[in-house]
Amino acid sequence: MKTYFLLTLLSLLILSNGAKAQSDSITSFKPTQLILPASLITIGTWGVNNNWFCSVKNDVRTKMADWRGNCRFHADDYIQYLPLAAHLGLDFAGVESKHNFKERIAVSATSILAVTAMVRGVKALSKEKRPDASTRNSFPSGHTATAFMGAELVRMEYGNAYGAGAYAIATGVAFLRVYNDRHWVNDVIAGAGFGILGARIGYWLLPLNRKIFKLDGQKHVSVLPTYDRFNQSFGIALTCIR
Repeated sequence: MKTYFLLTLLSLLILSNGAKAQSDSITSFKPTQLILPASLITIGTWGVNNNWFCSVKNDVRTKMADWRGNCRFHADDYIQYLPLAAHLGLDFAGVESKHNFKERIAVSATSILAVTAMVRGVKALSKEKRPDASTRNSFPSGHTATAFMGAELVRMEYGNAYGAGAYAIATGVAFLRVYNDRHWVNDVIAGAGFGILGARIGYWLLPLNRKIFKLDGQKHVSVLPTYDRFNQSFGIALTCIR
């Protein structure tokens, strides 16, 4: 329960940070926007080998095992995508968005590519063993990165009110990754950082995508969802049609 409380507090701090930046254009890069994700990634990385942090995450794992027993919930494999779906679909439910659907598709696709590249690259370099000792790709948490990416996309597109709901889902995903013995606490902290950074990259690169795909012109963008069974991850392929 303490782990869930800490993850919830983390989400509230993220939302608070986002509220301060709402007055700025979300497609404009500002160095201060790197502070939050960089801090989360740094803390998570510090926890890989630091003796004090290692003792903390082992204590958390032990308490989770006592609490979990033989009861595991694998909803995190699915709900990690809910915030991303909300980013694309809330507009169709009558919620006012800042960008049209084609632009949101471009932002989502760019964010997914950025998060996938960062997370897989770091996993390959770190080779951190999972708590359940199943594989050596624990750091950082890809599920958490996907969920927090979607949550930050929702916050940036629809505001903090809808972002709070999306971040609640992302926090639940992070909690379940630790609860199910699939990740260490520092894995999900870093995963949150990579997810937020990926979402912001998606919006920073939107002006460039507008030029490349001529999103304001007569061209149409077709979307092809992809699924990687080996890594259990989804992706989006964009095709520009004249």
